[in-house]
Amino acid sequence: MIAVRPRPVLCVIEHEHRDRGLAEDVARGRFTHAGETRELGTEPDWLTGDLPADEEWRIEWVKFYYGLDLADAYRATGEPRFLEAWERLVSSWMTQVPPDHDSSDVTARRILNWIYAWQRLPEAELPLADSIREQARHVRANLTPERNHRTLELYALLVAGLALDDDVAFAVDALNENLLADFLPDGVHREASTHYHMVALRSFVGAVANCRRYGIDAPFELTAACEFAHAIRRPDGTIPALSDSDTGDYAPLLALAARLIGPSTAREDFPAGGYFTQRAGERFLIFDCGPLGAGGHGHYDALSIEAWAGATPLVLDPGRFTYAEPERRWFRGTAAHNTVTVDGLDQTPYARGRSNLPSAQATFLGRDGNVLAGEVRSPVYDAVHRRRITMRDADWVVEDELEGGRHRYDLRWHLPPGPARALADGTVLAKGVTLRIEGARSVSIEPGWLSPKYGTRVEAPVVSAVAHGERARLRTVIAP
Repeated sequence: MIAVRPRPVLCVIEHEHRDRGLAEDVARGRFTHAGETRELGTEPDWLTGDLPADEEWRIEWVKFYYGLDLADAYRATGEPRFLEAWERLVSSWMTQVPPDHDSSDVTARRILNWIYAWQRLPEAELPLADSIREQARHVRANLTPERNHRTLELYALLVAGLALDDDVAFAVDALNENLLADFLPDGVHREASTHYHMVALRSFVGAVANCRRYGIDAPFELTAACEFAHAIRRPDGTIPALSDSDTGDYAPLLALAARLIGPSTAREDFPAGGYFTQRAGERFLIFDCGPLGAGGHGHYDALSIEAWAGATPLVLDPGRFTYAEPERRWFRGTAAHNTVTVDGLDQTPYARGRSNLPSAQATFLGRDGNVLAGEVRSPVYDAVHRRRITMRDADWVVEDELEGGRHRYDLRWHLPPGPARALADGTVLAKGVTLRIEGARSVSIEPGWLSPKYGTRVEAPVVSAVAHGERARLRTVIAP
């Protein structure tokens, strides 16, 4: 037996990796990521194997998340094939792949997932400690300068140090500096992505829990970030997929945070991040009226909203689906959001990552009781778009005013999957929602998509309400 064993650390994602079907597939050498499956065996060719064209497929594969599912299956059943599959996969990786082969953020994920699985598989006979330390040295020597990748990398260094009883002072200090740099004063992560906010917050909550386990001071101030995480939860418990996001339920993370740092105060306004919410009972709306966000994850979605009535979605943000073209172009563009396009153009010049050109500027014009208001000005066209949102007893009224040169204005509403039809009077009937639109020359239904997680998309109808002229005033009543 190998003498070195990892010291126990809290795995903040363990509850997400108990998929027996996935473990069965991996034990047979069958891997599915981003909607595509490959039969690669349990001692695959890691460097030159036949993989899908989407680079995210390989990235997800080599992060070894499935090791947690294998560990859970082995602990639940005692069947050796799950343990043996993990041993063969990890051993073949160490044999074939240099520790510095992948980028630092990918390597960091692999470090974490190896440790998480290893501590649940004490029967495994693998010389993991040396490989983890070599990979950790690569991560530290190539730390991403800023934002969520740096957070993840530093968290991996912290967990590796704790698990292998190495020094963690650098990781703790650097993580705190990263926290202060990346979260805005109102608690919103500066990438302005709901998904990456939760991913970064998860690392910091895990850092607090694991530092306390070993009596290490954890200086991380997370109150405001937790308040935003609570504020954006839909009535069904999931988060909206705003700006390169997946949906997901982070209730276990928020419960852990509450135990560690205390309950969160309810807030509605997050002006630095540009998000504003409305709640009344089980009704919920979120208004995107702020900056594009640091890095390349922001979507061109100023003044977009998402609204729910209890567990019923009314209008939805489509999410991200993929980072590969040409699909990324659709999901990132202004037309893929619940706002208005001008002459079919994006509010901000399109780029796969962050555009080097000036971006649209959204300004929050205030909250007055049940009314939210904002405007956006684009560097692409002269028209100014102002939106006013009023929450009433049973519905919302959204008023859009556009002024500029003569343009074609297209008000877009992305509906839940299911049938939808537009009537001659501007009424739209769809699953769980009715829209009544005034001021449009035409109202029609187009095919569209929703993506709850990376690599997955479902067909969903899109409302297109078109007006022409130097000025347009469009009014939409959104009712469950």
